[in-house]
Amino acid sequence: MTVKSIPAGYIGANCYFLYDEGTLEAAVIDPGDEGDRLVAAAKSLNLNLRYVLLTHGHFDHVGAVNDFRAAYPDATVYIHKADAPVEATQMFFQAFDGLNYYAEGDKLPFCGGEIAVYETQGHSNGSVCLHFGDDLFSGDTLFAGTIGRTDFAGGDINKMMRSLGRLAKLPEETRVWPGHEGSSTIARERHTNMFMRRAIQDGL
Repeated sequence: MTVKSIPAGYIGANCYFLYDEGTLEAAVIDPGDEGDRLVAAAKSLNLNLRYVLLTHGHFDHVGAVNDFRAAYPDATVYIHKADAPVEATQMFFQAFDGLNYYAEGDKLPFCGGEIAVYETQGHSNGSVCLHFGDDLFSGDTLFAGTIGRTDFAGGDINKMMRSLGRLAKLPEETRVWPGHEGSSTIARERHTNMFMRRAIQDGL
């Protein structure tokens, strides 16, 4: 399984392609901006795009959804329902019918396995993390060495800490692919991220 990260937009939000190199079955996670460039990258890899998956509804993570829907009309778009009403999100989704919602415990069939959905509130009401195999796509919940902001509408530091406590229980070898900046592992975050360490100490 391959993960390709492409930072996009002036904020540099990470868009990820998760795909099987044999079948080219693929999911794109958080296509936030520069839709033409991101779609061109997907086309250059000959990806068979099955899903467009969103970790939350902020503009820098959803801005290129329209481009992917136009280029891959059979791909299914998922977002947590709590983030669908976000004003910036509605601007990008208003032309869509049949938007799909996922929630805690949902599992999407993918490449012979399943993508597990974890509700991880804290950055927004509808923030989720997506877990497939050894890979965790953490959106703006968990970054390398820090966490996402909790001072936006829908943010809550207490909920964020509970989400971090949950993620800390994942296998240490789990690779963390955050919404911004570089990747990490659960092992590294357990030992170096002061927020996750605090969540562990508090028994969250």
